[in-house]
Amino acid sequence: MTTFAAVQMTSGADVAANLAAADRLIEGAVGAGAGVVLLPENFNFLGRRDADKRAIAEAYGAGPTQDFLAATARRHGIWLIGGTQPLRSEAADGRVTNSLLVYDATGRCVARYDKIHLFDVDVPGKPGETYRESAHVAAGRDVVLVDTPAGRVGLSVCYDMRFPELYRRLSAAGAEILVMPAAFTVPTGRAHWETLLRARAVENLCYVAAAAQSGVHPNGRETYGDTLIVDYWGRVLTRLPRGSGFVSAAIDRDALQRVRAEFPALQNRVLTS
Repeated sequence: MTTFAAVQMTSGADVAANLAAADRLIEGAVGAGAGVVLLPENFNFLGRRDADKRAIAEAYGAGPTQDFLAATARRHGIWLIGGTQPLRSEAADGRVTNSLLVYDATGRCVARYDKIHLFDVDVPGKPGETYRESAHVAAGRDVVLVDTPAGRVGLSVCYDMRFPELYRRLSAAGAEILVMPAAFTVPTGRAHWETLLRARAVENLCYVAAAAQSGVHPNGRETYGDTLIVDYWGRVLTRLPRGSGFVSAAIDRDALQRVRAEFPALQNRVLTS
């Protein structure tokens, strides 16, 4: 079995400081035995304005954050799932992508997922709390999986978790673990965070790992936290409600496959028109 860790952070507008904080937390997770580590959404940058991500976006394949992820994975001999960071895109209007990069134990980038579902929402019950992620982010299109020492991982980000059809595609392609790095708002987190994560685990008979941003950020935004790892039966194995830190759990692929064989819900699925 491989130990999987999920990191919780309170990122700000200083990229170097965020990377230093991530480095300390990754080192702690590795010390606790983790072979695969997941970082939260926007782990390297949460600016004072949404538009600020354009200025610090890196070209895919080169830049301080990507160099950090590669070097850290290589130094510790772990697989590192790099939350998300802004990358330059081909959009004519200068929008970036909100991208999750995966590095193997040699420091090689082996997968990239660009967030598909963008958070364009007026938060219920919070007048004036409005988000338009699409103003500065270009949506991805591709469904992405990657084989890791912990199992086959299906990649997704935050708001994606509200769209179960994405996870059906991932589970149909063999996903055993679903990752959901996030920066959830507090009102929607209180209402739906744990419910959605456990539902995605149960309906797909997959482990779910959700690494969160937590607390008040320099732009005044507050994120919900509650980093979780959930098993294929919907049981919360470990959680960190608030603050910076990490959680970890063993991924038992043999137990997962036994349950899938004994309770063949994935095979019993019938598509209707």
